[in-house]
Amino acid sequence: GRRDKTLVYENVVRLCRERKVSIHQLEVQCGIGNGTIGGWKTYGSIPRVDTVKKIADYFGVTVDDLLKEKRGRKR
Repeated sequence: GRRDKTLVYENVVRLCRERKVSIHQLEVQCGIGNGTIGGWKTYGSIPRVDTVKKIADYFGVTVDDLLKEKRGRKR
């Protein structure tokens, strides 16, 4: 549902905060169109698989990490 669509967005925003990277910087570094990530939240658009993969690679996480709800901290 609606929640699933914003989950990737929330995970990306959290990673950006943790790594001190702006959404804009991330879009530039990953070659993603400007405003794409914000559009996931604003318009409820579904992220493309290749885009999610680029972001996962950038942060050194799995695509699965971006698609899942964060439960607790991994040590």
